[in-house]
Amino acid sequence: MSETRKSQAKILRIFRKIHRTTGAFLFVFFFIIAITGFLLGIKKHSGSMILPETKKGTSTELSSFIPLDSLQNNAVNFLSVYLNDKKKSEIDRIDVRPEKGMVKFTFKSHFYEVQLDGATGELLQIDTRRSDVVEKIHDGSIVDYYLGFQSGTFKLIYTSIMSFALLVFTITGFWLWYGPKKMRKS
Repeated sequence: MSETRKSQAKILRIFRKIHRTTGAFLFVFFFIIAITGFLLGIKKHSGSMILPETKKGTSTELSSFIPLDSLQNNAVNFLSVYLNDKKKSEIDRIDVRPEKGMVKFTFKSHFYEVQLDGATGELLQIDTRRSDVVEKIHDGSIVDYYLGFQSGTFKLIYTSIMSFALLVFTITGFWLWYGPKKMRKS
């Protein structure tokens, strides 16, 4: 066996070991990312199981919408009654959809959304945003959420490790495919 071939075989063994060890260690995480990624990909086509259906309001004219602060107060009040909770929920995002005549409110402390008619302020829907839970599991921020880390430290570490691991898998996987071909040629 030539020196070049021995060297290529050694590199192939090293890459195979790295690939196998990394795969065994991170299998559960890759499985979770794959399942949650799939769920996020189909969320709008899940029949409201993952993401609530967007309802329609009475007017698509933005000029007829009542002020956002009034809509916000309505959303918080509707949610408080719905949850039978006297604490005021903190708004995370406000999604104004003029083409639907609707304004959607999401909250920081839980996974509900409130959809209001933009023109009347009336409640269109309160529903659970399972997609937000799935997204937090997908990117690791669920740990930050439950431990109360505002900085997103766990998410940063988790996504860095998983991104690097995917890069390692790509490189070692390519070499595991290409290496034997190269060896046969030499």
